[in-house]
Amino acid sequence: MRLVAGIALINQGLTRLQAVPPIEPLTLGAAAIVGGLLLIAGFWTPLSGSLVALLELWLAIAQSGDRLANTLLATIGVVLALVGPGAWSVDARLYGWKRIDVGKRKRDT
Repeated sequence: MRLVAGIALINQGLTRLQAVPPIEPLTLGAAAIVGGLLLIAGFWTPLSGSLVALLELWLAIAQSGDRLANTLLATIGVVLALVGPGAWSVDARLYGWKRIDVGKRKRDT
């Protein structure tokens, strides 16, 4: 999921950077590329997922274009922010994989 969202964001950002020279598309394009790269690497996933969700919701509401694709990428950003990066990510290597055992009680004998 991180890989698909990251590639889509980088593609969208590069398209915006090549389109027109005003500052707004340049800023949105650069933010999309940075968010996509962070998602692909799995680095700062909750932050980058939130950034992607906000960026794509903004694009779906304020910009013309494919609103369905923007909404889909915003949903994926929210899911990644809530679920986390997974085992194969920079976050897992830096901060470790946390495991919580639920339902096992230790008996006192």
